[in-house]
Amino acid sequence: MTVITISREYGSGGAMIGARVAQELGYRYVDKKVMERVLQQYGFVQFDEVYRSTPGFWSRLDDTTVLMISMLNQVIQAMAQHGDMVLVGRGGFTVLQEYADVLNVRIQAPFDLRVRRVMAREDIASVQAGEDLVKANDKARTAFLRTYYGIEPNDASRFDLVLDTGVIAADLAVSWIAAAARALGQRETKIGMTGTIDVDPILAMTVAEVFRREDQPGS
Repeated sequence: MTVITISREYGSGGAMIGARVAQELGYRYVDKKVMERVLQQYGFVQFDEVYRSTPGFWSRLDDTTVLMISMLNQVIQAMAQHGDMVLVGRGGFTVLQEYADVLNVRIQAPFDLRVRRVMAREDIASVQAGEDLVKANDKARTAFLRTYYGIEPNDASRFDLVLDTGVIAADLAVSWIAAAARALGQRETKIGMTGTIDVDPILAMTVAEVFRREDQPGS
């Protein structure tokens, strides 16, 4: 069993690449929507709104936000226990940093290229508006990781593979990530595997039910 985490800059194409890797390997694809379906079962119905808040929000270490991040970490671990999945975003790479069967990937791209991609995707005509949107997303993601995990998202030492989609085409990125995951899955070590994560039984049932619904046609 192997888990691939994808950390990506906004507009880098990381989510698309992650989805294609999952398809290539026959893995489950887990993004923010899937994680939020589990969090909503525990009352965290506005997590995405909070996650995308201004950097100043994350300086408020109140009980509610601390509990929310703790629950997010547990959800990520409970999902990783299933193995054979691509998990995109939400700090998955740091939550699962110590596990031997996890491949942590960073997808990035030059700022100007990311702006152009976002403008095209979101149908934005103004370059300034595109730049502001990318900067706002960068600031929110950086503040989230700094405040709750004490790390910098661009610290290459946190990742097994760092790809710049301004240089590496999406097809090649998918191929490299899939090859690295296959190689990782062939390692003989059984120490520190995600399958050994101790998960609360109720949370495990909630995750399994969300996955079951995701697998249904038209979900």
